[in-house]
This record gives sequence, structure tokens and C-alpha cells, in this order.
Amino acid sequence: MISTADFRNGLTIQLDGEVYAIVEFQHVKPGKGGAFVRTRLRSLRTGAALEKTFRAGERMEPAYLERRTIQFLYRAGDDYVFMDTETYDQSSLGADQLGDKAEYLKEGIEVSIVSHDGRLLGIDLPDTVELRVTQTDPGLRGDTASGGSKPATLETGAVVQVPLFVNQGDLIRVDTRSHQYLERV
Repeated sequence: MISTADFRNGLTIQLDGEVYAIVEFQHVKPGKGGAFVRTRLRSLRTGAALEKTFRAGERMEPAYLERRTIQFLYRAGDDYVFMDTETYDQSSLGADQLGDKAEYLKEGIEVSIVSHDGRLLGIDLPDTVELRVTQTDPGLRGDTASGGSKPATLETGAVVQVPLFVNQGDLIRVDTRSHQYLERV
């Protein structure tokens, strides 16, 4: 059991049969009455946000998450098929479970799968991925490399803003957390 004094950002707890990660928390000591902890929680299953207040010293059950490395194999309709790199077992996750992370899944990429009590919760992508630009408008002569940007469609279907000097067929590095262009590879 953990107490509200043990709260920190990223800690996972079980609450009403659901697994939540603490996004942010604040200890509040009003002049009148008892202290309490105001938190913002995110459901690891649905991604929904929840604000909840706990009394100071309240205890709850921690949620222990298991992480394994898996490899993305292919997409079959709305399902994404993955293979465990140790046991070679295949499992699939729906597009609704992956959310916007599906935009950066390229065949053969290794990701970390997150599960709790044998139930799959989602995946963690690498911080950066290298993807090829499949469609973008050509940069106009006279445009500067430091100013302006244009949309580019990547090989996985994701659309990111890139500098004007990036052309169709270029290999670029993208930050999967902020969905931003980092550099040309």
C-alpha cells in the first residue's frame, strides 16, 4: 500500500478496478480543516483524464506494470499485429488502443508493450523514429532554410511540419512525443 505522501508524477495506482498514472499532484494545506492532495490522473486503458482529491495520508494499492519488447509485424484492417521478441508469440491491438501512436508504426520497429495482470494496456514508442517522406510540396526558389515550414506525409501516413528544404524521398527523424520534425538523416 502506498500513501498520498508517496505520490510523484508517473506513479501508477489502482483505483476502482482501473489503472491510472499520476500526471500531476499538489499537496494543499488549507488554514481550516485537514490537508488534502489534489491530483490529475490518466487512465492507462482509455487515456481519459480524471481529477480526484485524496485526504492526506489516504492509502491505496499500487499498480505494477510489466513492460516487454515486442516487434510490429503488420496491419490487418483496424488491428495491429505484434510479435514478442523472446517467445515469438503474436498478439494484436486495435487502433482504438493505440491512438495516435499508430501513426509511427513501421514494419519491423521494436516497441515496448505495457500490461497489467496479463491485460494489455498499450505500447510505448521509442522517443524518435526515422521515416521516409512520401509526399510534400517542393520548396520554392528563394525560400530560406530557417524560415517557414510545409506539411509532409510520411511512409506511415503521419503528417508533420518540415522545413522548406526537405524533399520527397528524404529520410527524416521525428519525435514521437511532440510529433515534430527533428532532423534530416
